[in-house]
Amino acid sequence: MNKLIELESNPQMLGETINKGSIVFLILTITYVLICILIILFASKTIVNPLKKLIKSAEKISDGNDVEQDIKYLDSKKSKTEIDELYKAFNLMTSGLKENLNEVTRQKKQIETILLHMTDGIIAFNIDGSIIHINPAASRLLRITGSENTFDKIFKKLKVDINMEKIIYLENWTSTEVKVNVKDSYLNMFFAPFKDENDRPAGVMVLIQDITEHVKLDNMRKEFVADVSHELKTPLTSILGYAETLSETDYDEEIRQKFLGVISSEAVRMTKLVNDLLTLSKFDNDNTEWEKTEFNLGELVKQCQQNLQIEMDKKNQKVECFVTANVPNVFADKDGIERVILNILSNSVKYTGEGGTIKIYVGFVYNDAYIKVIDNGIGIPEKDLDRIFERFYRVDKARTRAMGGTGLGLSIAKEILDRNDGRIDIKSKVHEGTEVVITIPTKN
Repeated sequence: MNKLIELESNPQMLGETINKGSIVFLILTITYVLICILIILFASKTIVNPLKKLIKSAEKISDGNDVEQDIKYLDSKKSKTEIDELYKAFNLMTSGLKENLNEVTRQKKQIETILLHMTDGIIAFNIDGSIIHINPAASRLLRITGSENTFDKIFKKLKVDINMEKIIYLENWTSTEVKVNVKDSYLNMFFAPFKDENDRPAGVMVLIQDITEHVKLDNMRKEFVADVSHELKTPLTSILGYAETLSETDYDEEIRQKFLGVISSEAVRMTKLVNDLLTLSKFDNDNTEWEKTEFNLGELVKQCQQNLQIEMDKKNQKVECFVTANVPNVFADKDGIERVILNILSNSVKYTGEGGTIKIYVGFVYNDAYIKVIDNGIGIPEKDLDRIFERFYRVDKARTRAMGGTGLGLSIAKEILDRNDGRIDIKSKVHEGTEVVITIPTKN
């Protein structure tokens, strides 16, 4: 404080102080400028000048002027050092760029390959609703033509009530899953918006899944439950009705025996149905133990024929069995194969009329033995042939039920043969007859 008062009272001393400060500031400024000049000169000498010389030398060489002098410079030790450093820098930068480009290309090809071979369809639409990518599966599933190249055109054709703006801007309030039926196919479609690098809406992705098999299996399950309920309800209703009638009213012995016969028949039918269902359940859960052994197929067929001979005689049917000589023994579960043969032969007996003909052939081809059963019965319509192995499927439900069938025999037969590496094929024409061929592997 005293120093400040002293300077104010002495103008000469104040002027000297200001001059000293200006000199110090000037010196610092000059020093800063010199440092900047030195940095610039250093950079120019080490980086810019070599590049300029290289460029000038390259230009001169290309023009053909002073080639010898420029070559001498290029051959000098200093030039070589500068070139080596630049070469290393450029190599390092080029390698990095090449590696990054290769990685991007590799990832791009991987994604393209995945999309190309996906069984699910993928479509990407930009913000304007135009297709920016679509894989072959999507084109096939939605049956898209060349003119259908926008969001609105595709989904209006499919009669899908979906709005692209709602998907993009109201994602949390809009359903993004739609099920549609395209001719004979059932499709499940998922809609999801995607964003660009600035986190702004860029378009919509659509995933298309073919759920036709799932729908068919679900329908078959529903039919199966309905059929089981119906098949169990029918005999139970008969049993309950006749039992109540017997308990409430006095009948003579003849009527009582008749009613009891109906009750017994329905109980047997229900027992058979339950046993068949248990058999199929064991097959489905792989709980059946197969005892594969070696046995003579011809002898087994003749034995099954004898078991059904009484039924055949009742209808005066002519049954012939031909066994080729030297048929190799087969290797399979004997009880299961016997059940298959009895089922096929009993079907022929049931659906062949009075005085009909049934022919049985046993032979072998390559490594398989076969059984061929041909009858001239009522036959099976062509439209039903693809479904006869389905559970509870009947060509004529009323007729089959009246004959005591459960609708599960052929399903069980196919399951047994599948698990014994066998096969069953059926050909038939209405009013002409049916031909069934069973093949079973022989003992190697």
